[in-house]
Amino acid sequence: MKSFLLQFRAAPNLLTLLRLFIIPFLVINLLDHRNRIALLLFILAGITDALDGTLARKLGQSTRLGQYLDPIADKLMLSTLFLTVTHMGLVPRYVTVLVFARDFGILLISTLLFATNTLRDFRPSLLGKLNTILQIATVFLVLIESVYPRQPWLMIRHALLISVAWVAPLSAAQYAWIVTQRLSASPAGRTAAA
Repeated sequence: MKSFLLQFRAAPNLLTLLRLFIIPFLVINLLDHRNRIALLLFILAGITDALDGTLARKLGQSTRLGQYLDPIADKLMLSTLFLTVTHMGLVPRYVTVLVFARDFGILLISTLLFATNTLRDFRPSLLGKLNTILQIATVFLVLIESVYPRQPWLMIRHALLISVAWVAPLSAAQYAWIVTQRLSASPAGRTAAA
């Protein structure tokens, strides 16, 4: 228990916790139409995300807590922001529904596999990484557009939204296929299938 609590003191984990702490203030500023502050908070969150992985490698402070906390912080931030900007009418509802359906499905499958000790390694796929990058770019562009409204942003945002709407379900399908392949190849998967 003590070693687990000590993991919270690792610099990368403190940065991840800072990112989690930023989320409610980001949402409050967005809902209060203080878009410039919201954009700055989003950039700060992005910096903490880039730094935590770098620090973990350079300082040798990679922890089990960080392996779970970092993707949770990323998903929580993106999901919360997608809900917020959809509520504000800046992103169509169907895109947010597809994003949430993908994440909920993956979370449910991962939790079941982890809880049953069937599969414990859940590295993101290439499409999963692309999906995350597209979601970050979309939210970033929506925030930039709210601060600096320009015509070119509209076309880029539209292209990003369509990309997210396609890549989210495709990456979920790829994830399901990878899990199915790994389960059928592992002894635990063959036992579960029997």
